[in-house]
Amino acid sequence: MDGVTTAGGVRARARVLAHGDGRGGTVLPVLEGEGPLAVRRTRGSGAEARVMLVGAMSGPLGGDHFTVAAEAARGARLRVGSAAATLALPGQDKTGARYDVRLTVRDDAELHWLPEQLISAQGSDLHVTTRVDLAAGARFLLREEQVLGRSGEEPGRLTSRLTVRIAGRCVLDQELACGPGAPGGWDGPAGLAGHRAVGQLVVVRPEFAADPPAARAFAEGVAIMPLAGPAALVTAVAPDALLLRRLLEEASDMLG
Repeated sequence: MDGVTTAGGVRARARVLAHGDGRGGTVLPVLEGEGPLAVRRTRGSGAEARVMLVGAMSGPLGGDHFTVAAEAARGARLRVGSAAATLALPGQDKTGARYDVRLTVRDDAELHWLPEQLISAQGSDLHVTTRVDLAAGARFLLREEQVLGRSGEEPGRLTSRLTVRIAGRCVLDQELACGPGAPGGWDGPAGLAGHRAVGQLVVVRPEFAADPPAARAFAEGVAIMPLAGPAALVTAVAPDALLLRRLLEEASDMLG
Protein backbone atom coordinates (compact mmCIF):
# COMPACT_ATOMS: atom_id res chain seq x y z
CA MET A 1 0.00 0.00 0.00
CA ASP A 2 1.20 3.51 -0.72
CA GLY A 3 0.81 6.56 1.45
CA VAL A 4 -1.02 9.61 0.18
CA THR A 5 0.98 12.80 -0.37
CA THR A 6 -1.04 16.01 -0.29
CA ALA A 7 -0.19 19.67 -0.28
CA GLY A 8 -0.23 19.44 3.51
CA GLY A 9 2.12 16.46 3.78
CA VAL A 10 1.99 12.66 3.81
CA ARG A 11 -0.99 10.68 5.12
CA ALA A 12 -0.09 7.12 6.05
CA ARG A 13 -1.61 4.29 8.09
CA ALA A 14 -0.48 0.96 9.48
CA ARG A 15 -2.62 -1.76 11.05
CA VAL A 16 -1.83 -4.96 12.93
CA LEU A 17 -4.43 -7.50 14.08
CA ALA A 18 -3.45 -10.57 16.10
CA HIS A 19 -5.66 -13.55 17.01
CA GLY A 20 -5.06 -16.63 19.10
CA ASP A 21 -4.96 -19.69 16.84
CA GLY A 22 -6.70 -22.00 19.34
CA ARG A 23 -3.53 -24.10 19.74
CA GLY A 24 -1.57 -21.79 22.01
CA GLY A 25 -0.09 -19.68 19.22
CA THR A 26 -0.81 -16.31 17.59
CA VAL A 27 -1.70 -15.55 13.98
CA LEU A 28 -1.66 -12.20 12.19
CA PRO A 29 -4.62 -12.00 9.78
CA VAL A 30 -3.99 -8.28 9.22
CA LEU A 31 -0.50 -6.87 8.76
CA GLU A 32 -0.49 -3.82 6.55
CA GLY A 33 1.28 -0.49 6.18
CA GLU A 34 1.60 2.26 3.64
CA GLY A 35 4.12 4.90 2.64
CA PRO A 36 6.61 5.51 5.45
CA LEU A 37 4.91 2.95 7.74
CA ALA A 38 6.18 -0.45 6.66
CA VAL A 39 5.19 -3.42 8.86
CA ARG A 40 7.17 -6.66 9.08
CA ARG A 41 6.68 -9.85 11.03
CA THR A 42 9.82 -11.11 12.78
CA ARG A 43 10.61 -14.37 14.54
CA GLY A 44 8.46 -14.77 17.64
CA SER A 45 8.99 -16.71 20.83
CA GLY A 46 6.59 -19.39 22.03
CA ALA A 47 2.99 -18.18 21.78
CA GLU A 48 4.09 -14.61 21.03
CA ALA A 49 3.98 -13.02 17.57
CA ARG A 50 6.43 -10.17 16.97
CA VAL A 51 5.98 -7.27 14.57
CA MET A 52 8.41 -4.51 13.62
CA LEU A 53 7.57 -1.05 12.31
CA VAL A 54 10.18 -0.08 9.73
CA GLY A 55 10.44 3.56 8.69
CA ALA A 56 10.60 3.66 4.90
CA MET A 57 11.02 7.46 4.75
CA SER A 58 12.23 10.31 6.94
CA GLY A 59 9.71 11.89 9.22
CA PRO A 60 7.23 12.73 10.35
CA LEU A 61 7.77 16.14 8.77
CA GLY A 62 5.63 19.23 9.21
CA GLY A 63 2.19 18.56 7.72
CA ASP A 64 2.45 14.74 7.89
CA HIS A 65 -0.20 12.64 9.63
CA PHE A 66 0.67 9.05 10.57
CA THR A 67 -1.74 6.59 12.22
CA VAL A 68 -0.83 3.19 13.66
CA ALA A 69 -3.41 0.75 15.05
CA ALA A 70 -2.65 -2.56 16.77
CA GLU A 71 -5.16 -4.99 18.25
CA ALA A 72 -4.62 -8.19 20.22
CA ALA A 73 -7.82 -10.25 20.09
CA ARG A 74 -8.70 -13.09 22.46
CA GLY A 75 -5.87 -15.57 22.93
CA ALA A 76 -3.26 -13.43 21.15
CA ARG A 77 0.20 -12.60 22.45
CA LEU A 78 1.65 -9.70 20.45
CA ARG A 79 4.84 -7.66 20.71
CA VAL A 80 5.29 -4.57 18.52
CA GLY A 81 8.60 -2.71 18.24
CA SER A 82 10.34 -0.46 15.73
CA ALA A 83 13.54 -0.92 13.80
CA ALA A 84 14.90 2.55 14.63
CA ALA A 85 14.09 5.76 16.43
CA THR A 86 11.39 8.04 15.06
CA LEU A 87 12.84 11.43 14.14
CA ALA A 88 10.45 14.39 14.06
CA LEU A 89 11.80 16.93 11.57
CA PRO A 90 10.75 20.38 10.38
CA GLY A 91 9.02 20.60 7.03
CA GLN A 92 7.79 23.20 4.58
CA ASP A 93 4.30 22.98 6.08
CA LYS A 94 4.24 25.00 9.30
CA THR A 95 1.08 23.42 10.69
CA GLY A 96 3.05 20.70 12.46
CA ALA A 97 2.82 16.92 12.21
CA ARG A 98 0.58 14.35 13.89
CA TYR A 99 1.26 10.78 14.98
CA ASP A 100 -1.74 8.85 16.30
CA VAL A 101 -1.46 5.44 17.97
CA ARG A 102 -4.51 3.28 18.74
CA LEU A 103 -4.01 0.12 20.81
CA THR A 104 -6.71 -2.41 21.71
CA VAL A 105 -6.37 -5.53 23.87
CA ARG A 106 -9.23 -7.98 24.44
CA ASP A 107 -9.79 -10.42 27.31
CA ASP A 108 -7.24 -13.22 27.55
CA ALA A 109 -4.87 -11.28 25.28
CA GLU A 110 -1.54 -9.52 25.76
CA LEU A 111 0.17 -6.65 23.92
CA HIS A 112 3.65 -5.24 24.45
CA TRP A 113 4.09 -1.89 22.70
CA LEU A 114 7.84 -1.19 22.69
CA PRO A 115 8.90 1.30 19.99
CA GLU A 116 12.31 2.93 19.93
CA GLN A 117 12.79 6.54 21.03
CA LEU A 118 11.02 9.52 19.53
CA ILE A 119 13.53 12.31 18.87
CA SER A 120 12.26 15.89 18.60
CA ALA A 121 14.70 17.68 16.27
CA GLN A 122 15.15 21.43 16.37
CA GLY A 123 12.48 23.26 14.38
CA SER A 124 10.02 20.35 14.37
CA ASP A 125 6.46 20.48 15.71
CA LEU A 126 4.85 17.11 16.47
CA HIS A 127 1.65 16.18 18.29
CA VAL A 128 1.45 12.54 19.41
CA THR A 129 -1.73 10.96 20.74
CA THR A 130 -1.81 7.41 22.12
CA ARG A 131 -5.16 5.89 23.05
CA VAL A 132 -5.28 2.49 24.75
CA ASP A 133 -8.47 0.46 25.26
CA LEU A 134 -8.14 -2.67 27.39
CA ALA A 135 -10.59 -5.36 28.44
CA ALA A 136 -10.79 -6.25 32.12
CA GLY A 137 -8.70 -9.38 31.64
CA ALA A 138 -6.08 -7.88 29.32
CA ARG A 139 -2.34 -7.77 29.90
CA PHE A 140 -0.42 -4.80 28.57
CA LEU A 141 2.99 -3.15 28.58
CA LEU A 142 3.71 0.23 26.97
CA ARG A 143 7.05 2.00 26.84
CA GLU A 144 7.38 5.58 25.64
CA GLU A 145 10.72 7.36 25.35
CA GLN A 146 11.15 10.91 24.10
CA VAL A 147 14.46 12.66 23.47
CA LEU A 148 14.46 16.44 23.19
CA GLY A 149 16.88 17.40 20.44
CA ARG A 150 19.73 15.60 18.76
CA SER A 151 23.23 15.93 20.17
CA GLY A 152 24.12 19.57 20.69
CA GLU A 153 20.83 21.06 19.46
CA GLU A 154 17.74 22.53 21.03
CA PRO A 155 14.50 20.50 20.87
CA GLY A 156 11.54 21.09 18.66
CA ARG A 157 7.98 21.46 19.91
CA LEU A 158 6.60 18.14 21.16
CA THR A 159 3.15 17.50 22.61
CA SER A 160 2.30 13.97 23.72
CA ARG A 161 -1.00 12.76 25.16
CA LEU A 162 -1.61 9.28 26.56
CA THR A 163 -5.05 7.93 27.50
CA VAL A 164 -5.62 4.45 28.97
CA ARG A 165 -9.04 2.87 29.55
CA ILE A 166 -9.67 -0.47 31.24
CA ALA A 167 -13.12 -2.00 30.80
CA GLY A 168 -14.34 1.40 29.63
CA ARG A 169 -12.98 3.23 32.70
CA CYS A 170 -10.35 5.91 32.20
CA VAL A 171 -7.40 5.19 34.49
CA LEU A 172 -4.85 7.56 32.92
CA ASP A 173 -5.15 10.72 30.82
CA GLN A 174 -2.07 12.90 30.73
CA GLU A 175 -0.34 15.32 28.39
CA LEU A 176 3.25 16.48 28.21
CA ALA A 177 4.29 19.55 26.20
CA CYS A 178 7.95 20.46 25.71
CA GLY A 179 10.04 22.81 23.62
CA PRO A 180 9.44 26.24 22.09
CA GLY A 181 5.90 27.49 22.65
CA ALA A 182 5.10 24.93 25.38
CA PRO A 183 3.57 26.22 28.63
CA GLY A 184 6.11 27.80 30.96
CA GLY A 185 7.84 25.59 33.47
CA TRP A 186 8.16 22.48 31.32
CA ASP A 187 11.94 22.52 31.82
CA GLY A 188 11.88 23.75 35.43
CA PRO A 189 12.20 21.90 38.75
CA ALA A 190 8.57 20.72 38.61
CA GLY A 191 9.02 19.51 35.02
CA LEU A 192 12.03 17.93 33.37
CA ALA A 193 14.52 19.83 35.56
CA GLY A 194 16.96 20.28 32.69
CA HIS A 195 16.88 16.66 31.53
CA ARG A 196 16.56 15.92 27.82
CA ALA A 197 15.17 12.38 27.94
CA VAL A 198 11.77 11.53 29.41
CA GLY A 199 9.86 8.28 29.38
CA GLN A 200 7.21 6.16 30.96
CA LEU A 201 5.91 2.64 31.30
CA VAL A 202 2.33 1.55 31.69
CA VAL A 203 2.01 -1.99 33.05
CA VAL A 204 -1.41 -3.65 33.27
CA ARG A 205 -1.77 -7.05 34.95
CA PRO A 206 -5.05 -8.44 36.37
CA GLU A 207 -3.26 -9.52 39.56
CA PHE A 208 -2.53 -5.86 40.36
CA ALA A 209 -6.20 -5.53 41.33
CA ALA A 210 -5.54 -7.53 44.50
CA ASP A 211 -1.86 -6.65 44.98
CA PRO A 212 -1.04 -3.24 43.46
CA PRO A 213 2.56 -1.99 43.41
CA ALA A 214 3.40 0.51 46.13
CA ALA A 215 3.94 4.15 45.18
CA ARG A 216 7.61 4.99 45.58
CA ALA A 217 10.72 6.48 44.07
CA PHE A 218 12.50 3.65 42.33
CA ALA A 219 15.76 5.49 41.55
CA GLU A 220 16.86 9.07 41.04
CA GLY A 221 14.44 10.56 38.52
CA VAL A 222 12.14 7.50 38.51
CA ALA A 223 8.78 7.07 40.25
CA ILE A 224 6.28 4.22 40.38
CA MET A 225 2.60 5.00 40.89
CA PRO A 226 -0.32 2.54 41.07
CA LEU A 227 -3.31 3.52 38.93
CA ALA A 228 -6.98 3.15 39.74
CA GLY A 229 -7.30 -0.03 37.65
CA PRO A 230 -5.05 -3.13 37.81
CA ALA A 231 -2.20 -1.01 36.46
CA ALA A 232 0.94 0.88 37.35
CA LEU A 233 2.66 3.91 35.84
CA VAL A 234 6.41 4.45 35.82
CA THR A 235 7.75 7.87 34.89
CA ALA A 236 11.42 8.70 34.42
CA VAL A 237 13.71 11.54 33.39
CA ALA A 238 17.38 11.21 32.51
CA PRO A 239 20.16 13.23 30.88
CA ASP A 240 20.32 10.89 27.86
CA ALA A 241 18.47 8.10 26.07
CA LEU A 242 20.81 5.30 27.16
CA LEU A 243 20.30 5.94 30.86
CA LEU A 244 16.57 6.41 30.36
CA ARG A 245 16.28 2.98 28.69
CA ARG A 246 18.23 1.31 31.48
CA LEU A 247 16.04 2.86 34.18
CA LEU A 248 12.83 1.85 32.43
CA GLU A 249 14.06 -1.70 31.83
CA GLU A 250 14.96 -2.07 35.52
CA ALA A 251 11.52 -0.81 36.54
CA SER A 252 9.86 -3.18 34.06
CA ASP A 253 11.78 -6.16 35.44
CA MET A 254 10.78 -5.22 38.97
CA LEU A 255 7.09 -5.04 38.04
CA GLY A 256 7.25 -8.39 36.29
